[in-house]
Amino acid sequence: MDLRLSGRVAIVTGASKGIGLAVTRTLLDEGAKVVAVSRKPGPGLDGDLLHVPADLMDPEAPGRVVARAVEEFGGLDILVNNAGGRPPGVALPRFSFMAPADEDWRVMFEFNLFAVVRFVRAAIPPMMARGGGSIVNVSSGSARLPAPMNVDYSAAKAALNNLTMALSQEYAPQGIRVNTVSPGPVRTAWWTEEGGAADILSAQTGADRDTVLERVAPELMNLSIPRLVDPQEVADAIALLASPRSAATTGADLAVDAGFLKEV
Repeated sequence: MDLRLSGRVAIVTGASKGIGLAVTRTLLDEGAKVVAVSRKPGPGLDGDLLHVPADLMDPEAPGRVVARAVEEFGGLDILVNNAGGRPPGVALPRFSFMAPADEDWRVMFEFNLFAVVRFVRAAIPPMMARGGGSIVNVSSGSARLPAPMNVDYSAAKAALNNLTMALSQEYAPQGIRVNTVSPGPVRTAWWTEEGGAADILSAQTGADRDTVLERVAPELMNLSIPRLVDPQEVADAIALLASPRSAATTGADLAVDAGFLKEV
């Protein structure tokens, strides 16, 4: 199916690995002009794209990125706020409400909510100048499934969902659609890198890290499809929401989560 993205200008944050890298490659394959945002380029970021290095903990970074995209490509049509999850230097999971201190909460919201607020604020004027656009915010199934584990992260993503709904109502008449995609556990560096979630759960459960990835994590999270999600599966959903093929979809939250969420 042609997603009708050829020539459209897209910004993808957290683009150097995992879901962001899969989104970047998918949009490039569909003919979009992609501004890939990450702190470092990463080995997978190649092809006909513009990489803009940025630390999203810097409040000025989103405005600079959007300005660079407009300068390079003449406008902006798509914003994928994918960067999120563990803030730089933070190890997750944490298992109790008492685990994160005030500074942990602040950093978590800075990375998972405030950076998105700043990117959207910067993106809306150039999108309106083009007659509309699409914003896709990457949330999490945890936003709708409160639990003691990673309570600060879940609260930040719940706030992101609320923000997305508010934006979708305000800007739909101006042609800007705003949606979320909510992955479940995705086989990315969050899980697989040294010191990541697989190693932390391995220490908690006594299982080796491969067993954690293949069996323990799907069982612990009660996944209906008993495996972690592939990043490309999330990227495909994001690309569809970014596309004019989804022109009547705004304020939606699309779960790509192996059956993690089971609520009606």
